[in-house]
Amino acid sequence: MGVTKEQVGSALKSKLNPSHLEVVDTSGGCGASFAIEIVSEQFKGKRLLERHRLVNAALEEEMKQIHALSIKKAVTPAQWKQELESQKSASAS
Repeated sequence: MGVTKEQVGSALKSKLNPSHLEVVDTSGGCGASFAIEIVSEQFKGKRLLERHRLVNAALEEEMKQIHALSIKKAVTPAQWKQELESQKSASAS
């Protein structure tokens, strides 16, 4: 058995303390492929590649069993808030 989405979530929560985290098992239940959306203050001042490296480092043990990890979003709380507000205004018009 591979990694569970709960294990992935737990590792990210303990190491990156996200204010928003969504983990989706895209492998059909075998735990080999995940898509994540993560919002963390630790991403502040970091470029996208550095943010992805932080996520991969946080999942170092889990990555030994994960074949594919898709980081859909890795943003700061300020960027997340701005994104949500722009989505609201777009749907209101």
